[in-house]
Amino acid sequence: MSMYDSDSSSSSSYGGAEYQNLKQITRDRLLREMIRSTKAGDSKSTWKVLIMDKLTVKIMSHSCKMADITDEGVSLVEDIYKRRQPLPTMDAIYFIQPSRENIIMFLTDMAGKAPLYRKAFVFFSSPISRELVVEIKKDPRVLPRLGALREMNLEYFAIDSQGFITNNERALEELFGDEENSRKSVACLNVMATRIATVFASLREFPSVRFRAAKSLDATTVTTLRDLIPTKLAAGVWDCLMKYKKTIPNFPQTETCELLIIDRSIDQIAPVIHEWTYDAMCHDLLNMEGNKYVHEVPGKSGGLPEKKEVLLEDHDPIWLELRHAHIADASERLHEKMTGFISKNKAAQIQHGSRSSGDMSTRDLQKMVQALPQYSEQMDKLSLHVELAGNINRIIRESGLRDLGQLEQDLVFGDATMKDVIKFLSTKEDTTRENKLRLLMILAAVYPEKFDGEKGLNLMKIARLTDEDMNVVNNLRMLGGQPDTKKRSTGAFGLKFEIHKKKRAARKERPGEEEKWQLSQFYPIIEELIEKLTRNQLSKEDYPCLNDPSATFRGSPFAGTVHQNPHSMRSRRTPTWARPRGSDDGYSSDSVLRHASSDSRKTGSQIFVFIIGGATRSELRVCHKLTRRLHREIILGSTSLDDPAQFISKLKMLTTHELTLDDIQI
Repeated sequence: MSMYDSDSSSSSSYGGAEYQNLKQITRDRLLREMIRSTKAGDSKSTWKVLIMDKLTVKIMSHSCKMADITDEGVSLVEDIYKRRQPLPTMDAIYFIQPSRENIIMFLTDMAGKAPLYRKAFVFFSSPISRELVVEIKKDPRVLPRLGALREMNLEYFAIDSQGFITNNERALEELFGDEENSRKSVACLNVMATRIATVFASLREFPSVRFRAAKSLDATTVTTLRDLIPTKLAAGVWDCLMKYKKTIPNFPQTETCELLIIDRSIDQIAPVIHEWTYDAMCHDLLNMEGNKYVHEVPGKSGGLPEKKEVLLEDHDPIWLELRHAHIADASERLHEKMTGFISKNKAAQIQHGSRSSGDMSTRDLQKMVQALPQYSEQMDKLSLHVELAGNINRIIRESGLRDLGQLEQDLVFGDATMKDVIKFLSTKEDTTRENKLRLLMILAAVYPEKFDGEKGLNLMKIARLTDEDMNVVNNLRMLGGQPDTKKRSTGAFGLKFEIHKKKRAARKERPGEEEKWQLSQFYPIIEELIEKLTRNQLSKEDYPCLNDPSATFRGSPFAGTVHQNPHSMRSRRTPTWARPRGSDDGYSSDSVLRHASSDSRKTGSQIFVFIIGGATRSELRVCHKLTRRLHREIILGSTSLDDPAQFISKLKMLTTHELTLDDIQI
């Protein structure tokens, strides 16, 4: 019985015989390292009960299906806080957080004369305090009933093969709110640090830790608590990693990868600008709950239509292929897939009336019957995505989103000014409140001085927004940190600019990237940061390293060499909404397929980027794109993954009292 991770660790992304991504490693640890390890000795053939708390249920559900758990010998899954039926002949597996409340519940189950279960195998999601271990071991009746007492060190949600969240949904409010509560913010950062560290425990990786440094204009400027958030989190993660080096068998003792900790202040435009890829559009424009989409399907035997829930996740090959494609590309490809499928499939031809059953030979009918099960499944998947893309294109058309999207991107790249925004707001009166609010948030990031006093009030009147809406725009100032006159490309709300310049850009056009799709010009700031990090060009002053990486790491092949192919400067030609194939820009779905086989193994060390305050789907897409381009796996972590509506809701929570425009000094 060990208090720490087992020696038989999951294979590292690069050290093991077979490459596994973050989600696969997480799944394997839960199913094999935890559940399967309980099948030893006299427990080998018995069915077991799996008991979890609210957090660990979510951790499990992000990586495993119920069938996976059942296949490993679990017959019942229970909530530790619900009243449970005694099963004294069965063994129980506890996967729980190491909290005092959970320990009390566990001891209540197992310490009495008549315990609920025969034996308990206890696995903690993060390190447990020595005091709680003593609490467990001091009852002489509990020890003989313990089959295992171990720290799994797995307390994150694997949301993607290259993405995880720590589930700190209120991080923006607790860390950036106007009422600084040091106790609440310290607790939030401690939980965050512990959960980030468990990612490295699972992957058996030891990172060099870099972070966004606090910005100060001069020696007299007081550094705010908000500005120190990345610094404090980096220190917290480092403390956890130092403990892992001493306690986890086979944990690396020298650096194997890189971690960059930043916060939402570095890019306030990415969370609200319209992102034109299939994945982002689904979550932005359709009424989805997480990855769940509800749609109507024809009723059985010609009855009324029925509602069906589907999950847009990795198990759907069409979703996997098209999720990062531009919506126009995805729509075209779905049309091609559907017409190609119908033309080749005999069953589909009958369904669509191209041939009657009377015209078909017996052999044709036999082929049709044989094809039906596969036809039904494939047709369902294709029909679902054709419906999704159709709904998105309808909303784009009815909402006039292309004009709005073009103005957003022109603003960001310095091709539009305040006058263009006022003209749009004056002439496009049917634009939704949320879209007008998002446009003004982008304007505030590029032209902060336009929201001073009366100017902001006039903008609010032109846009017909409420005081609550304008509070959201004003709350962006809390993410601005200290003003930085040097870095004008970040688009932070707190930045100051030369007032005499008529036009201003929050992004630079990128050499070597030709715009191939209309409205695909925008890129999140993390794309630049990751590229600079791989070229060792990231400013050590702005992004210092907490641990000076060892010479062996710097000199190793894992440091990763980036070979830049020469490209022409960005073309200023007008991009098309539906361009020919053949691009390798990360948008086109054929490029996803082309690179699928080579994605199984990377040549350089991993790069982890953690964003405090919520990440966006565009940032997750960029990590997939750069993984292919740089041949280094980029893993994105954040406190949450937010769609624009969620981000705006969280910004509203930053102020606890009503603000007037006169209160704001930007």
